Amino acid sequence: MAAADTSGAQGEHWSSGLGFVLAATGAAVGLGNIWRFSFLAGENGGGAFVLIYAACVLAIGLPIMLAELVLGKQGGGSAIHSIRTLAAETGSARIWQVIGVLSIFIPFVGIAYYSVVGGWTVDYALQGLAGRAGSADGAQAASRFDAMLASPWRLLLMHSLFMAGVMAVLMRGVQGGIEAAARLLMPALFVMLAGLMAYALITGDAARGLSFLFRPDFSAVTGKTVILAAGQAFFSLAIGVGIMITFGAYVPKEVSLVRAASVIALADTGVALMAGMVIFPLVFAQGLDPAGGPGLIFVTLPTAFGHMPGGAIVGAVFFLLLFFAAFTTGIGTLQPVVAWAEEHWRLDRVRATLVTGLGAWLIGIAALLSFNIWKGFIPLKAVPGFAHKGIFDTLDFSIASVLLPLNGFLIALFTGWVAARLVRGTSGLPPLWESVWLWTLRLVVPAVIILIAVWK
Repeated sequence: MAAADTSGAQGEHWSSGLGFVLAATGAAVGLGNIWRFSFLAGENGGGAFVLIYAACVLAIGLPIMLAELVLGKQGGGSAIHSIRTLAAETGSARIWQVIGVLSIFIPFVGIAYYSVVGGWTVDYALQGLAGRAGSADGAQAASRFDAMLASPWRLLLMHSLFMAGVMAVLMRGVQGGIEAAARLLMPALFVMLAGLMAYALITGDAARGLSFLFRPDFSAVTGKTVILAAGQAFFSLAIGVGIMITFGAYVPKEVSLVRAASVIALADTGVALMAGMVIFPLVFAQGLDPAGGPGLIFVTLPTAFGHMPGGAIVGAVFFLLLFFAAFTTGIGTLQPVVAWAEEHWRLDRVRATLVTGLGAWLIGIAALLSFNIWKGFIPLKAVPGFAHKGIFDTLDFSIASVLLPLNGFLIALFTGWVAARLVRGTSGLPPLWESVWLWTLRLVVPAVIILIAVWK
């Protein structure tokens, strides 16, 4: 099967369009769709947040995702290679190469702290398989979660297991590792999620859960709600990270990028909504608080599982699902860094994975220590907005709320204004709609991102 120019991608490519879509969907669908989406929706009024989030996916996320895939396919390598190549072909200023740098820096730091939360899913999945997914006492569930965070050695072990698994897959390459894992894990994820959703809607409080999730209350909307919803669109779609630029370099020529991007965005948003239809009916059925914050998945849900018939089995399936989602995203997040290391340092895939993976693992240790030994350490105390954030929260806010939107902003401007003549005819869109897409990148996306940034 023909592949795009992959001179900068070590000659690798996806075996088929389906393999690419599964791998890219796996990279996008992760903790952001289940853990982060659920607690943000719970804290921000449910339906109004969901509606704004969906609008941001359509107006910002999908156009940028398509832009990243096009840039990767045309550039044919890592994010840095692709942006450098396209910038040179257009004769544009070298400053645009900051997109490539951010598209390596963001996933490198992102996987470092993401792996810590991924370690939580390993811990809870193992507890679930051992029959300890539920706890009838809410205080006991909270105590179990707090005990995990308070133990640096336990967090380190789980963080290490998660990162080791990600590295093991990446060492096997694009087809033998990333694509093979996606072909196995993504169907399993959707089957488990569909089964859990059916169970929750039948046995839980479906009326209140669905009303909370889909009936918007705009009186609850603030500037913060919009900022969080837009940040969630970036986070859950894996845009601005460099993943889609890198994955785009391996796409076969005959694959329609707009169709692929649409399927990925639809599947990603669908998973988030399905996760909400699992979580909120169960939470309301037990009279629990949907605004449970980050502990909604790890404290509130185990309490719900502890009160329901067969809760141990349902909880085990749920936390296995959560691990699968985290794991596929972890694989996709480290891949842009591995691809760059292969090109920049001329390393084979195994060594590139070891160097980048171990580097991220070390940063992750600092992040996990912020929950226990270094709990009182505030690294950017003098910086507005960071005065009360520990290492983990500093990394999360910097990546999800600052650098992802910034990189998305730059990608939109670069694609729409600088590289427009190079990307015309490559998106799979008809000429008229391609012009609409380019003008959306030129004007609409930057304006929305600026508006979100200044709206407090």
